[in-house]
Amino acid sequence: MHILGISAFYHDSAACIVRDGVILAAAQEERFSRVKHDYRFPERAIRFCLEQAGISAKDLGTVAFYEKPAVKFDRLIKTYLMFAPRGLESFLAAMPLWARQKLWIKSELKSKLGYRGEIHFPEHHESHAASAFYPSPFESAAFLTIDGVGEWTTTSFGTGRGNDVKILKEIRFPHSLGLLYAAFTYYTGFKVNSGEYKVMGLAPYGDPVYVDLIYDKLVDVKDDGSFRLNMDYFNYCTGFTMTNEKFDALFGRGPREPESEITRLDMDLARSIQVVTEEIVLKIGRHVHGVTGEKNLCLAGGVTLNCVANGRLLREGPFENIWIQPAAGDAGGALGAALYTWHRILGKPRKVEGLSDSQRGSYLGPEYSDAEIRRFLDSRQIPCQKLAPEEFPGRIAELIAGEHVVGWFDGRMEFGPRALGSRSILGDARSPKMQSIMNLKIKYRESFRPFAPSVLCDETTNWFDMTGCRPCNGFASPYMLMVGHVREDKRIDGTADVSTLRGLDRLKVTRSEVPAITHVDYSARIQTVHPETNERFYRMIQAFHHKTGCPVIINTSFNVRGEPIVESPEDAYRCFMRTEMDYLVMGSYLLDKKSQPPYVETKDWRKEFQLD
Repeated sequence: MHILGISAFYHDSAACIVRDGVILAAAQEERFSRVKHDYRFPERAIRFCLEQAGISAKDLGTVAFYEKPAVKFDRLIKTYLMFAPRGLESFLAAMPLWARQKLWIKSELKSKLGYRGEIHFPEHHESHAASAFYPSPFESAAFLTIDGVGEWTTTSFGTGRGNDVKILKEIRFPHSLGLLYAAFTYYTGFKVNSGEYKVMGLAPYGDPVYVDLIYDKLVDVKDDGSFRLNMDYFNYCTGFTMTNEKFDALFGRGPREPESEITRLDMDLARSIQVVTEEIVLKIGRHVHGVTGEKNLCLAGGVTLNCVANGRLLREGPFENIWIQPAAGDAGGALGAALYTWHRILGKPRKVEGLSDSQRGSYLGPEYSDAEIRRFLDSRQIPCQKLAPEEFPGRIAELIAGEHVVGWFDGRMEFGPRALGSRSILGDARSPKMQSIMNLKIKYRESFRPFAPSVLCDETTNWFDMTGCRPCNGFASPYMLMVGHVREDKRIDGTADVSTLRGLDRLKVTRSEVPAITHVDYSARIQTVHPETNERFYRMIQAFHHKTGCPVIINTSFNVRGEPIVESPEDAYRCFMRTEMDYLVMGSYLLDKKSQPPYVETKDWRKEFQLD
């Protein structure tokens, strides 16, 4: 039986296909449409999923949509009535889309799919909970879901046992940790629903000077982690902005203009809201453990992409093991809806695969064969070299060790916001200049942004301090959703005075043997690389380790600022040619930038060669 899961019409629309409870494929629409955070109906992602399963829509057993649109509309109406007549303008702006599309999602789905069967609508946080628990390696666990808002729920927790997930308690709109963090994202000049990770990256440059003020004026937090926001300071219920004039007065200015200079205030605000978020997550985690008595915890929802908070919860919290859905935001709701329908609605049993999760590294997207890649290269007369399997790992490792930046396009595309060694840009973590080069010349993004390390799984604890972590099978962070710290014996003597430097001046200090992935507080967002899920990537890093003595490389997503991660060979080549990358790996083929002809845009090559 095939179940198609869909999330759409808010942000990060996606599709997933599940066959008899096994995840076959999943992808975000943005990767195909090339519109970042594309919210529209995921037509291309659905087409890919159906093709991967070898079926058409008429062969589907059922379809699952990730939330209940009628309940969400109820929240919109009641919120307007609660604050009326304020908010009339934003209410009227929202109505046409609801009247035209969102209230008729069932008929919309059937029409676009050509499908006449049943459609299930789990609640938003049920989909998150299902995406967290069902793919996890645990027979039983507590789950915690935290985001902006679903229908009404913003935070929930409960238990997963066998094939059942059960929500025990929830916090409801407008009180939302996700929207509190989004308010500071907006106020510090970044884009809501996409710039939150920038706030997290900016936080270590500041000091937590506003923590007490946030607790005093903006959020009331109880010992169990439950909280209420003081809505006098927020505008998201009634307007088009997150904060209002009273919020401005509290911090002595208006929101930072996007792309303007980042000030000391912005850094301190980022640090302060990050600290508050971590403390609330820790309190909730301790309460969930006390109520459920479970030793394992599963996480989903957009807030659980905050890998700094996740790292603290693992190190300082009461749970022995934590598993986080790699597509923790709304995209993962498509997967959760499909699994919820299979296990919870249809009552089908769940099989746990030992110590491994069932998401298989989250490599669930499209894959291009060497033949397809060669077809594209020949069509454009692109100079390239084909590497034999035995020379491949050493050759790429040699390029990275020579401080060359390498685009890496190999295997099935990742599902979720992180590049995990299929659609990645790679560099030498030992290079003091690589962080600046890759930010400014490759990614075209803010200089303060840190890069993540990919490290051989069996070398992780030799390079990173994971004190307090108690995972079931040694420390593992395959989805780049945990933060650890560079070990003290890998730090460079004489940098202890880094704490005396202020703001972005801290960027100028070389802090460790792997400075390009060492943040100013010695933290790193770790991806552990495992041969079972990505053997080619593992073998290449292994070759780098043999050559240099270092099992750590830079891994950042294969895209430039403002664009989605690349999906196709055309996307990869375009990004390669538009940036100052030195080399591009596509399957078995290696491209040298110096050998490439001038880049000229062409029509969609997939249509030209009927590869859709």
